Amino acid sequence: MAFLSTQPYKGTRDFYPDDHKIRSWIFSRMRDACTSFGYQEYDGPMLEPFELYAAKSGEEIVNQQLYWMMDRGDRKMAVRPEMTPTMARMVAGKVNELPKPVRWFSIPNLWRYERPQRGRLREHWQLNVDVLGGNSLLADAEILIVALDLMKRFGGEKHVSIRVNNRRLMDEFFSKKLGLAPETTLRVVKLIDARAKIGEEKFTAGLAEAGVPANVKDELEKFFSSSLASLGNAMPCAGVDELTKVFGYLSESGIRVSGNPGDTTSQVVFDPMIMRGLDYYTGTVFEMFDTSPENRRAMFGGGRYDNLVGLFGKDKLSGVGFGMGDVTLRDFLDTHGLLPKMESSVDVFVSLPKEEYRGKAEWIAGALRSANFKTVTPLEVNGFGVQLKQAVKHAARFAVLFGDTEFLEGKVVLKDLDQNSQEVVTFNDVVAAVAKACR
Repeated sequence: MAFLSTQPYKGTRDFYPDDHKIRSWIFSRMRDACTSFGYQEYDGPMLEPFELYAAKSGEEIVNQQLYWMMDRGDRKMAVRPEMTPTMARMVAGKVNELPKPVRWFSIPNLWRYERPQRGRLREHWQLNVDVLGGNSLLADAEILIVALDLMKRFGGEKHVSIRVNNRRLMDEFFSKKLGLAPETTLRVVKLIDARAKIGEEKFTAGLAEAGVPANVKDELEKFFSSSLASLGNAMPCAGVDELTKVFGYLSESGIRVSGNPGDTTSQVVFDPMIMRGLDYYTGTVFEMFDTSPENRRAMFGGGRYDNLVGLFGKDKLSGVGFGMGDVTLRDFLDTHGLLPKMESSVDVFVSLPKEEYRGKAEWIAGALRSANFKTVTPLEVNGFGVQLKQAVKHAARFAVLFGDTEFLEGKVVLKDLDQNSQEVVTFNDVVAAVAKACR
């Protein structure tokens, strides 16, 4: 007989209790950050009509990464690869009823069929934070502040920086300065977005295939090293104005900002190489980077998408948001030693040396639970040594142990497994003794 494999599906993870504690802790910090700014949590279905992603998501997601199926009603359904289309659909469905601006967040389970690698799996959870409505530049500034506050709650604020650009600035540069056609611009933008991943040789070859002359590549390189101030003088446009205002708002909020690419001392830095490949971004775009050599990489990103809600009807509502995946965040926390020691799921282990003692053991366990101590019983009769080993394996802080002598005297041995000490107390004093030791 062939046994079934104990391995999970490729690109997914099992969350054993210790791993699940870490995930819950991460999600808790995410929720704390978002709710502190007044954002409300929402959720949606795992399955959506295929057309929802075909209309909104990038070609790579739809053509190569989407898990999809035909249901029994011959409807083409997709397992959600991202949350923004669902969020936009939900907002559009009640756009006139929702208070503006809409401040929402969610931590959905997402699926993409891609090659598993460090920081990227086929299944992951992702914090999505979005603002729809309000003054767009004030919203852009707030979403960046939320992202920084989030990292502060994980203790990682000194290891990150946010690099910011503007798609209006890029459109001005590509169309007016370089004279590139929209189709060529889109190809070039995607090449720039993937430059760090594909390497310089493939980047240069990709530009040539897109019909970009060598002198235009030189202009690109010059542009990439330009400061925000110099661009404001050389090619004033809406994109430069928007970035300048957003940086001003951030500075007013106490955020260290810089208009010079490559600045390593500021929290938010202008970087004309930040593209964000998805086609729907219309204004501010950004990525948060881990600045440490051990894990130097983009962690997550987002931007402004003014046209998304309009896909569902005549009502339009501008939006800005970001998505942070749990896999990349976990790598970041591991790299910088920012994961705390997780508390044990068990405070007290109450032994059962004989079946006739079960009533009293249950009474003690019930009293401990009523006092909010997490308490387990072994569900089997065993001797002192065996049950003490079980208590240790459960990572319990205390073990309540008793034999015939203790039981007849109405007492137990309360062993503090952390301190490797013990004391004898009466049945009625167990709760008080545990509470005292925990102070």
